Amino acid sequence: MTPRERLLARIGDINDFDRPRPMVTLREFFEGNDDPASIGYNLPGEPEPAEFYRLLTAIAAKPAVLDVRIEVKDLEDPDGWPSTDSIWIVTTASLETARTWFPDHLAPDEWYERAAIGVEEPVEPVPVPPGAHALCAWYD
Repeated sequence: MTPRERLLARIGDINDFDRPRPMVTLREFFEGNDDPASIGYNLPGEPEPAEFYRLLTAIAAKPAVLDVRIEVKDLEDPDGWPSTDSIWIVTTASLETARTWFPDHLAPDEWYERAAIGVEEPVEPVPVPPGAHALCAWYD
């Protein structure tokens, strides 16, 4: 099974609005992904998924970061890669600190802070331990 086939099997029918949107790991989303339309597609210069993968892997390795997930939103092209506009970071760091982790050319359009994942948004729940919070980096 290819990485794309594994991801598609994992996310199921992305158009089934009765189920929460998948919250996949970095590896699930990026392994084998070379589709610039999958993430950051509205950013100038159309950054490659590999650039996001390097950035998010570095963020995930920070001591204050407990998890990084990709919220899969759509599969516009049946032959393409599923896409996202939301990156979730479970962290003990402040929002102001997290903003500094993104270079200007990969900076999200908006940030959202939540005490839990899967309560306010229709997404798969992701554990957020006491003392941590969830930050959503959103791309328009």
